[in-house]
Amino acid sequence: MFVQSLHLTQFRNYLDQSITFEQPKLILVGDNAQGKSNFLEALQLLATGRSQRANRDRELIQQGSDQGRVLAQVERREGRVELELILRATGHRTARLNGVTQPRIGNLLGQLNTVFFSSWDLDLVRGNPQQRRSWLDGILVQLEPIYAQLSDQYQQVLHQRNSLLKQIPPVPDHELALWDEQLARHGTRVIRRRRRLLTRLAPLATHWQSVISGGNETLQLSYQSRIPDQGDDPLQIEQQFREQLAQKQAAERYQGLSLVGPHRDEVEFILGETPARLYGSQGQQRTLVLALKLAELELLEQVNQQPPLLLLDDVLAELDLKRQNQLLGTIGERVQTFVTTTHLGSFERGWLKSAQVYQVNAGSLQEVS
Repeated sequence: MFVQSLHLTQFRNYLDQSITFEQPKLILVGDNAQGKSNFLEALQLLATGRSQRANRDRELIQQGSDQGRVLAQVERREGRVELELILRATGHRTARLNGVTQPRIGNLLGQLNTVFFSSWDLDLVRGNPQQRRSWLDGILVQLEPIYAQLSDQYQQVLHQRNSLLKQIPPVPDHELALWDEQLARHGTRVIRRRRRLLTRLAPLATHWQSVISGGNETLQLSYQSRIPDQGDDPLQIEQQFREQLAQKQAAERYQGLSLVGPHRDEVEFILGETPARLYGSQGQQRTLVLALKLAELELLEQVNQQPPLLLLDDVLAELDLKRQNQLLGTIGERVQTFVTTTHLGSFERGWLKSAQVYQVNAGSLQEVS
């Protein structure tokens, strides 16, 4: 998989910027707040339909504009595709595939795969559970594009059910039971896919943790949920889901919140026999996050039979030389890699020679010879 060109129009601080990629590596260098991360964000948006840094589309559109556009030419194993996403301040989006307007935004998903690794991800281990759930979800929408729709459906049901739980006087039991059924049905679809993904990721992450630590650390990944893991039978999971809802109904009515479901689940990382988020050193945690990202890259490559893009957003400076070399040595020349940095001093001369280097200044790119 290789992105041949990217055109940004009124996206973040880019008014009208086009760039053609000729090398497997691109380095964007510049001071903070100049637009380096915005550039990578556009690619991530095409791949996942989501941004880690924006909750609304109007935040992605240049100030004073009503709409923005991201357009990319991508060479896939099956041939070249053109991906276009038009964002509007109203929140309405338009997706085009090879110039043809699509009935659903989700039709773009799966056409471009990325692994996004930023300094924000270094908090993946010790951060809040939502970060770890979002990490899983970001992988799932690329492996199974239908997951974006399933996740949205669950969130809609969850929002409506929470509204009912907050009502005064309380809603009757029979009315809440209707939403219990929907929450269990939609939540089961999310839980099953997350569990299956973690089952596939776990041995890959364990391998990379061992490699990077020189065989000194063992890693286990597990999905923690109030719904017991007793197999992949959807009917059984739904039944267990409903049983948990019944047990928590009094507490939910009191708190006005849904206390059972994938929105409350957790991903646990165990180093040896110890939860990494509680006792892992900073060095161990950074090794763990690097192992997770390499596992993510390897899984996407296995499933799609072609490597994804690797987007490194100002993260190399946060890794010591050993971890930098492990990352850069693993990706080699086969993975198209985009890197942002504030200076070029951390790159080996050979790496720079095989890369396109652009200076970023206030949303404008200028090639560095």
